[in-house]
Amino acid sequence: MKTLFNNYLNTFKGLSVEVWWLALISLINRAGTMVIPFLSIYLTESLHFSLSEVGWIMSAFGLGSVVGSWLGGKLTDKIGYYKVMTLSLLTTGFLFIALQFLKTFETLCIGILIVMLVADMFRPAMFVALSAHSKPENKTRSVTLVRLAINLGFSAGPAIGGLIITTLSYGSLFWVDGITCIIATLVLITVLNPKKVKVLDDVTVKNPKSAYQDRAFLIFLVAMMLFGIVFLQYFSTMPLYYREGHFLTELEIGLLLGINGFLIFVFEMPLIKWLENTSFSKIGLMLFGGILTGASFIILNFTSWSGILILGMLLMTFGEMIAFPFSNAFALERAKKGNQGEYMALYSIAFSFAHIFGHNAGMRLVDQLGFDNTWYIITLLAAICVFLLFGLRQYLNVKKANREKAKLPI
Repeated sequence: MKTLFNNYLNTFKGLSVEVWWLALISLINRAGTMVIPFLSIYLTESLHFSLSEVGWIMSAFGLGSVVGSWLGGKLTDKIGYYKVMTLSLLTTGFLFIALQFLKTFETLCIGILIVMLVADMFRPAMFVALSAHSKPENKTRSVTLVRLAINLGFSAGPAIGGLIITTLSYGSLFWVDGITCIIATLVLITVLNPKKVKVLDDVTVKNPKSAYQDRAFLIFLVAMMLFGIVFLQYFSTMPLYYREGHFLTELEIGLLLGINGFLIFVFEMPLIKWLENTSFSKIGLMLFGGILTGASFIILNFTSWSGILILGMLLMTFGEMIAFPFSNAFALERAKKGNQGEYMALYSIAFSFAHIFGHNAGMRLVDQLGFDNTWYIITLLAAICVFLLFGLRQYLNVKKANREKAKLPI
């Protein structure tokens, strides 16, 4: 056990102090976003919206995310990641507190759009900050550490959120969300002021290539958007399935979602460290992650036994543990060809589009076709994602072979 524990600790060695601070800020911020997994239940049960209306509200969530990610990337390239991160976190805190006072369909659509616009300005800025404060050989593990912190916060968040709902009210969640964002801002200002920290990987490209002209990156983005649509069902339609299909309470739903974060906290860093030392490519690993995540949905139709929910959560968790860190690392690697803010903004936007289409489509499918048919369709989307990643791997292999023949850059 001591050897296992020491080996576990060794997977964290070599990461910069700044990356650890970014991880802590992400932990504080994510622990506060406990309202998100319960948003669909809050809208249907507390505010009595129809599934169709919830779908449109969640589309506003995604649209705000798209605009915010794009704006965050632009501002990061112009004024720097530190200012963008600070502005985003602080403003988001106050907006979350205000969100609880919106009760009508129209005001909630507008309010959630604005909240996500400001909140997701943080994402491309954080990715660029992470890249700047990581040595090239540590980028995948640095991404994994931040993901670990995010998922540790997410592990505690839903469980605490379910407890708060049970003992207090849904409104209390918005206060917690807002206050934790403000606390994260104070930590950021204290420990990551650019005058006090050093940059380990300052990437400057004299003639940057536009991310919009990078064909491989665009194929990758479509695959990630599809993966995002599949993955995000666990935070919109799946909680409803837990409630309506298996009659779980909010606390039980929170604990089940908490399994995801706990497993990531325990296994992700050692798993990524091990996978980095194998011969598998980043794309091959993303492909395998897509297969596992798709399988987590199809098995739900095999039985009505509620224990299958745990197996589904396990498959999805290991799928995302493999797919997300290596997709982040792939995006950071491609970003060295051009403006990092633009590349990482597009990477974030791929998942924002998933928010726009995924939540709305999922809700409508459930409303019109039921849960079982919805899971079949979601599994099909996962299969298309896997096919695109397979095609991308073949495309890059051909490009690499041609490059070696002609001795030209990819």
